[in-house]
Amino acid sequence: MATKALFPTLVYRAPLRPKPSPRFDQNLSDECQALALSDVAGQRWSERHYLGGYTSYGSLDRLHLVSSLFGRLRRGIDPHVQRFARALHYDLAGRELVMTDCWLNVMPAGVVHSLHLHPSSFISGTYYVAVPKGAGAIKFEDPRLSSLMAAPPRRADAPQAVRAFVELPAQAGDVVLFESWLRHEVPPARYKGDRVSISFNYAWVPAPPRTSRGRRRVRE
Repeated sequence: MATKALFPTLVYRAPLRPKPSPRFDQNLSDECQALALSDVAGQRWSERHYLGGYTSYGSLDRLHLVSSLFGRLRRGIDPHVQRFARALHYDLAGRELVMTDCWLNVMPAGVVHSLHLHPSSFISGTYYVAVPKGAGAIKFEDPRLSSLMAAPPRRADAPQAVRAFVELPAQAGDVVLFESWLRHEVPPARYKGDRVSISFNYAWVPAPPRTSRGRRRVRE
């Protein structure tokens, strides 16, 4: 067999914690709903850019720096990002992965998050806070799609790894990570309640200098 898989596109998915933490999840859900109700600037931005839903992307996009709960979430996500970076085999010697952006999304039924990517970032992802039954999946696009030109369509039974689009169902408590250049969307769906997620970006930066005792300075 001479066929090899080259240039793979990796997507990471795992529960935030090995064991569920109902109190933390409930507190996070409550804070998300409170933010959605109180963030007037975000509501106005969403009316223009996120029709029918709410996102703090245009108003509060560094929630991990202003909320202790979101800070705890960031500390829970950090190890997953490190594992994903190792799986990607990037050379990060002398560098650190740092969360740069973190924002909230509330999607009632029918709301669309159109196809996009996350420029100026390295790794991006989503943490699912609340996912009603039937809520929209995250849908990824084959990054080679614009270059396929005269290629025929894939067979209906084509394996997931070679499809033009792949959907991952949302699951409350899960972290999904992908490289920031990978285009993705959330198509409309019918369900009851709100699909609540927290999106974020990571960048790689020089590691902080060591202290006089040889320890790395803590970066928050």
